[in-house]
Amino acid sequence: MGKKINFLGKTNKNSLMGLINFGIIIVFFAIITILKGAGGLTNALEGQLIPICAYIIMALSLNLVVGISGELSLGHAGFMSVGAFTGVIVAGAMKYNGVNANLPRLIVAIVVGAILAAIAGILIGIPVLRLRGDYLAIVTLAFGEIIKNVLNCLYVGVDAAGLHFSVTDEAHMDMAAGGTTLVRGPMGAVGISKASSFTAGIVLILLVLFVIQNLVNSRTGRAIMAIRDNRIAAEASGINVTKYKMIAFVTSAAIAGAAGALYALNYSTIVPKKFDFNTSILVLVFVVLGGIGNMTGSIIAAAVLTILPELFRQFQDYRMLVYAIVLILVMIATNSEKIRALWKRFTGLFSSKKGGSVNE
Repeated sequence: MGKKINFLGKTNKNSLMGLINFGIIIVFFAIITILKGAGGLTNALEGQLIPICAYIIMALSLNLVVGISGELSLGHAGFMSVGAFTGVIVAGAMKYNGVNANLPRLIVAIVVGAILAAIAGILIGIPVLRLRGDYLAIVTLAFGEIIKNVLNCLYVGVDAAGLHFSVTDEAHMDMAAGGTTLVRGPMGAVGISKASSFTAGIVLILLVLFVIQNLVNSRTGRAIMAIRDNRIAAEASGINVTKYKMIAFVTSAAIAGAAGALYALNYSTIVPKKFDFNTSILVLVFVVLGGIGNMTGSIIAAAVLTILPELFRQFQDYRMLVYAIVLILVMIATNSEKIRALWKRFTGLFSSKKGGSVNE
C-alpha cells in the first residue's frame, strides 16, 4: 500500500500557526498601546506604526504569490500604488461632499482601493499567468513601472459635478469654481486629509491573516499548493492551473491595494515615485528574509526591517550601509546548515525533556 498522508495533522499545524500569527499581532498592538499611554514612544517611531502595518500587509500579500503559489512577482508595488491613489481620490471626494469622519472615509477608501487593485490584477493576470519563471518576473516588473508612469501623467479633481480626469494638465479637467485638485501628475496627491490610524492598521492585518489562513486551508489553497509543488501532476489530476493561479494572484493584488490605501491616507502628500521598483524589491526582501511561505516570518521581518533604518539614523550617512550589512548577516545566519542543525538539536532536546517528564 502507498504511504498515507495525514492531512488532518497538517491542517491542525496550519491552524496553530494561524493562531500564533493572530497572537503576535495582538501582543504587538497591546505593547504599543501601553508604550503610547506611558509616553515611551518617540515621535519618529510613532510615525512608523502605520507604515509598519502597511508593509506587513504587503509582505503577507506577496508571500501568497511567492510562497503559496510559487510564482515570482517583481511589480507588487504597482498594485499598492493603484490602491493608494484610488484611496486618496475616494477619500478626497467624500470629504469634498461633506463626509468628514475619518473611519467611514478610510473604510470606503480601502474597499474601493482593494477592488480596483483586484481588477488590475485580473487584467495583468490573464496574459501574465500563462508565463513561468523569469518571464513572469520581468512582465510583472514592467507592469509596476507602467503603472508608475501612468500615475505620473494623471490629473484628478472633484467639484459639484463629480470627478474630473485628465492625462495632460489641470486645465483640461474643466472643473467648476470651488473644485479641488486631488492628484497633480508627477507632484502626486497633495493636501491629503489623513484618515489612517494604527488601530485600523492592526484590524486590517488581522482581517488579511484571516483571509489568507482560510484560503490556504481550503480546497482552493490545496490546489494552489499542488500546482506549486508539481504543475504537471496537478494538470494531470484535472486541476485548472490558470484558474487557481489567478485566484492567488488577484487575492494578493486586492490585499496590496488595501495596504496602499492605508499607507497613502497616513500622509499629507504621496508621489508615484514612492511605488517604484525599489519598493517591490523591499517587500520581496521581507518575504525572503522571513522565509518563503512563512507568514509568521513575513510579519516579523516586515516590522523589524521597517524600524531598522530609523534606529540606525544616528549613523547618518552610514545607516543604509549598516542596514545592508545586517541584512547580509541575517541571510547568512538563516541559511547556515550549522545554525539550522544547532536549532534542531535545541528543539529536539526540549522535546525529549518534555517527553521524558510525561513518561515518568
